[in-house]
Amino acid sequence: MEGRILPGVVSPMRTVPSHIARPPYADSGDVPRWNEPRVKSPEIIERMRHACTMAADILRLAGEFVKPGITTDDIDVFVHDLTVERGAYPSPLNYHRYPKSVCTSLNEVICHGIPDSTVLHDGDIINLDVTCYVGGVHGDTNATFFVGDVDAESRRLVKVTEECMWRGIEAVRPDRPLSDIGRAIEDHATKNRLGVVRAFIGHGIGEQFHTDIQVLHYYDPRNDMIMKPGMVVTIEPMITIGTWQHKMWDDDWTAVTADGKRTAQFEHTVLVTDTGVDVLTAGEGSVSPRRPS
Repeated sequence: MEGRILPGVVSPMRTVPSHIARPPYADSGDVPRWNEPRVKSPEIIERMRHACTMAADILRLAGEFVKPGITTDDIDVFVHDLTVERGAYPSPLNYHRYPKSVCTSLNEVICHGIPDSTVLHDGDIINLDVTCYVGGVHGDTNATFFVGDVDAESRRLVKVTEECMWRGIEAVRPDRPLSDIGRAIEDHATKNRLGVVRAFIGHGIGEQFHTDIQVLHYYDPRNDMIMKPGMVVTIEPMITIGTWQHKMWDDDWTAVTADGKRTAQFEHTVLVTDTGVDVLTAGEGSVSPRRPS
């Protein structure tokens, strides 16, 4: 169960019909940056709610598509087509030249796994990270799914990872520092003798896929930006059975655990409200509409 994933063959980049609105990086792969307001207007928030609901629905359907014998490229085709059919652009496609429309992170792959000819086997776990660009904004969510019959240790990893995400979400409060989120996540992971990946973090999101807000999934008092109503961020902890340290593949995208042990991830896009938090990607039909009991 350790360190068995190898790079496969990556098929050509898929196209998006010209009538679908495209983010600024879609053609060149170059991502422009600008000072997007951290606090979103009500109109932007409503557009984001639509994009997030769409992403959640596509993620749910993609999870149902997962089964032994298909390839991660099959999942990419499925997600790409669903997104385009809904009139949206798959945000990962050509973002900093990422070649596919979804991230497929299998077993010891922490994040940003590139769909390719790799076949899913009974007992695998796989994270699918779906983001839709529609109405000029992005909606971002991910979840880890079982492939067939999965061992008890991997099931526990996935369960605790989802709980960690919800602990982080529950820590969202106006006028509190972002470090509250990381503290809640790390405390729950540590209690369950699991590791928290530090190299990859949550982020602000809106008209840009990633804004300058950084959401750490471990406690660091320097992560002291104060949460304000109208801020929108992702909370997406990556939790490991073994070490939290990572290695990168030569593709400069795929991150794997340094010890080859399994890792899981869950993600929601959330809005800071006057009284707490609104989970924009947890609408009806989403993978995780509420914290598991």
